[in-house]
Amino acid sequence: MTEVQRRARIALTIGKATSARALAARANYVAALERARAEVVVVEPGQPIPADVDGLCLSGGPDIAPARYGEPDPKHLATEPDLERDELEFGAIAAALRRDIPVLGICRGFQLVNVALGGTLVLHVDHHEPEDPDSVRLHPDVNIDPRSKLAAASRGRTLSVNSRHHQAVTSKELAPSLRATASVGDLVEAFESDGHRWVVGVQWHPERIGKDQGMSPEVEGVFDAFVQEAARTTTASR
Repeated sequence: MTEVQRRARIALTIGKATSARALAARANYVAALERARAEVVVVEPGQPIPADVDGLCLSGGPDIAPARYGEPDPKHLATEPDLERDELEFGAIAAALRRDIPVLGICRGFQLVNVALGGTLVLHVDHHEPEDPDSVRLHPDVNIDPRSKLAAASRGRTLSVNSRHHQAVTSKELAPSLRATASVGDLVEAFESDGHRWVVGVQWHPERIGKDQGMSPEVEGVFDAFVQEAARTTTASR
């Protein structure tokens, strides 16, 4: 079996499953990664990241503590920060970047990658997050930078994507080492690092392809590209 054919072992960092909704969200991520032929290792706050994983997937979830990016928050615009999860994921991405293994950040994970690489966040965007916690906003006809890994993963198509976030990244907050590859108005919706082997972030939720009507089917391609690249990772324990 060649390295490309070898099944990649992916660490999926996620919040503790404290509700049926949280369990359902977790199942969506696991199903998307397994459909891409990954072996998924779910890691919750307080648990260690295995040393032999081939890639890191940072999932969606609550806001990152503003202190992580030096932003005062006197109006408490950041909602439900999970300090234990912040600790887990900032440590996980630091280790992943040292090893130069592939990293995929989704929603909160997208924002965390940006902060970890020296960027900041807009603390709140008015009228952007849907009031229904189970619904999303649809952004149609999002153009993807044709030179990007995301374009290759989505076959170069213009995408319709979902979104549910109230914090954001604009060109002002984007980390210096990241390059925006998709935007909706002033908001960066996807980026990648040209200084690392494979680091991609998407503000939308590609794992919800079976849940949200109107999304382009090509959004799932980011999981295939991520897992295929992770399968090329050589770990010391294998």
